[in-house]
Amino acid sequence: MMDRLMALFAYAVMAASLLVLVWYVPRWDLGGVIAVTLALAGVDVVQSLRSHRRPRSQKDR
Repeated sequence: MMDRLMALFAYAVMAASLLVLVWYVPRWDLGGVIAVTLALAGVDVVQSLRSHRRPRSQKDR
């Protein structure tokens, strides 16, 4: 559970820092690069959260 919270917290911190950059340097090309970066990082976070799921055991069925 803690690894999921840390992954989401890390993504939120990265997104906040990149959005501050876009806020102070409002260029469309920079915004595009940051949007792609956030999308790829979001996909990576989702995939890593899914891969850490606990496998179902015989008792859970």
